[in-house]
Amino acid sequence: MERRNAWLSYTEAEEKELEQVAKAYRNFLNVGKTERECVTQIIREARAAGYESLEEKTAKGEKLKAGDKVYTVGMKKIIALFHIGQDDISEGMNILGAHIDSPRLDVKQNPLYEDTDLAYLDTHYYGGVKKYQWVTLPLAIHGVVVKKDGSTAEVNIGEDEDDPIVYITDLLIHLAGKQMQKKATEVIEGENLDILIGSRPLKDLEDDKKKEAVKQNVLNILKEKYDMEEEDFLSAELEIVPAGKARECGLDRSMIAAYGQDDRVCAYTSLLAMLGMDIPKHTSCCLFTDKEEIGSVGATGMQSRFFENAVAELLDAMGCYSDLRLRRTLKNSSMLSSDVSAGYDPAYGEAFEKKNAAYLGRGIVLNKFTGARGKSGSNDANAEYVARVRNIFDSHEVAFQTAELGKVDVGGGGTIAYIAALYGMEVIDSGVAVLSMHAPWEVTSKADIYEAKKAYKAFLLEA
Repeated sequence: MERRNAWLSYTEAEEKELEQVAKAYRNFLNVGKTERECVTQIIREARAAGYESLEEKTAKGEKLKAGDKVYTVGMKKIIALFHIGQDDISEGMNILGAHIDSPRLDVKQNPLYEDTDLAYLDTHYYGGVKKYQWVTLPLAIHGVVVKKDGSTAEVNIGEDEDDPIVYITDLLIHLAGKQMQKKATEVIEGENLDILIGSRPLKDLEDDKKKEAVKQNVLNILKEKYDMEEEDFLSAELEIVPAGKARECGLDRSMIAAYGQDDRVCAYTSLLAMLGMDIPKHTSCCLFTDKEEIGSVGATGMQSRFFENAVAELLDAMGCYSDLRLRRTLKNSSMLSSDVSAGYDPAYGEAFEKKNAAYLGRGIVLNKFTGARGKSGSNDANAEYVARVRNIFDSHEVAFQTAELGKVDVGGGGTIAYIAALYGMEVIDSGVAVLSMHAPWEVTSKADIYEAKKAYKAFLLEA
């Protein structure tokens, strides 16, 4: 059942549309390197497409009706969009669920120190990373600093071509004999992922401050630029991410290389599908969650009550809330857990089972189950639902493939699918194949991005 490469079927008009989607996606990656930045951009594009704040409409006492488009946000890191359909919402919604957090390095709460005339920020890595991949790269600082008075300074250093970047050093090869004998998990240890941020000392300091003259200079710069004191690190959320814009990859420009494509490639194509909808038959929902890379925990993760509460507020704004109707709405819904899959890499073919692997350029991927080894931690979609999704994709001429995440005993991974399935709704994972997943720079195929957008729109229309 080998699938045909999608590039072979495109017309000139489809290739033009594909390139437009890819260009818009690259822009999303450039402006959305953190979950907060993604939410900001999603709101910007949603409002341009006619979406309104659910809270604002509720405050004005406006009742929702078929055709209305609203969004609701939690803690600036999780967001749900709803397009009210023609049918009774208790018959279920069609839901696309993606996550907008990605592996990175987080700056600790007490991070700034100086050692032998060099200033550093101490970090704690977030999500599953190969630590050795994060050294000797141009890095940027993104995030917010919230002061005691509640004022917020947004930080973005390293993206503009005139900005400085920050950096993690590595041991030179000439002295790395012992280091090279270590296991990959130990070559670079977590506590050594400290960010080099300065080396110029302040002059004419008092004697008690001369030992930290470089640190003092950094603090002066932060004070001047962000009106920030050292203690303000305590209430800051600063993320270290690769610096630089998303790029076309390959001499044929067929791929995209960028940071954070897991899972923003599925998030953005889901958003495009949602914003392109006419009044749907079933209410459509697009959910973008945080914290998936660390287990979907916390107030902004899928395990929180954010989504359930958002649907409850939606029903109330429609004038039809009851606890039973809420439960029926969730139970009767259908969902694509829009998350990426591991693309087959012939350089590491021993990790994959070729008949059940995802290949770049062959369309969106259906993962009936994820999990590890014996499907541990997995949502395993039932056969009836898989058949329904297959039929939708085929009827809309969507190129798709099925896959597992590597060989059975090699490893595995999870998504938000199993959490949404707790409501009793139908859920299956469906996303884009990625090479070098969780690396600072990941690679996807433009064809798969285009097919994902087509697939998500077809699902919202027909599920």
